Amino acid sequence: MLIGEKQLHYWIDNFYGYGSWKAKIWFVAYEEDGGDTPEEVGEKFNDFYDKHSSTEQPTLCDLRELYRQVSFRVDGPRAKLFSNLYEYRFGEHAKPHGIWKNLIAFVHGYRDENLPDMIRYQQDSFAMSSSQEAWIKLYPLPSTHNHAWYYSWLDMPQFDFLKSRARYENHVYHKRMSTILQKIDTHKPEVVLMYGMDNINALKASVQSSFSEAKFNTVKAVKQQIPQHHHTTFRGTTLLITTQTPALHHNRIETGFDWYELGKNVRGK
Repeated sequence: MLIGEKQLHYWIDNFYGYGSWKAKIWFVAYEEDGGDTPEEVGEKFNDFYDKHSSTEQPTLCDLRELYRQVSFRVDGPRAKLFSNLYEYRFGEHAKPHGIWKNLIAFVHGYRDENLPDMIRYQQDSFAMSSSQEAWIKLYPLPSTHNHAWYYSWLDMPQFDFLKSRARYENHVYHKRMSTILQKIDTHKPEVVLMYGMDNINALKASVQSSFSEAKFNTVKAVKQQIPQHHHTTFRGTTLLITTQTPALHHNRIETGFDWYELGKNVRGK
């Protein structure tokens, strides 16, 4: 499937993630996942454009509806079990998402609630427009698991900034971070957790340029319990920024943290 120029342009300018800006807990990932094949990317771009292009505004879309439009492309035994990403993550035989389960744990720790049936919560509640969390992306383009930068191969001269990941990130960062901060000021979520970030100083500077009262404290990591993070509160919103991703590295338990306890820790501050 070809990636259309207008669909690509619209996605970069307007796609900000999933759920609702009115959610009380925001998770901001470094970038959109997926992108291992141009077909998957094209299906995402096309569906988003078809459903939302009548307006030009920062949009959080319906995660489940978009996943219905993206085919499941995996070799091996699972290839015949699912026809699209919706069935894979939300259908009757849905498989747990390694990051989502920890974000769900954070929500319940913050709410001082017992952990739910994780797969059921994933199926029925996670990042819905009516749920208590939104899943937002700092950078919009889907990134592959091996972090290769396939967009440099696109023959689109008007998107010259896609020739490298660094140029792309420099091109979109200011607008996207400014938009996210404006949305925080407007909707005042209780907690914003930015995870998997590798530009901590730039993020902190952006926050402080918009909210001069934001003073960051660094909370040191406690092995297998709390990840190191930078913490501030302003205008009723608690913001955390961490380089850690809520998933095990190479499936090794010693590389993980207890995100439920982090939620409880944030609630107690």
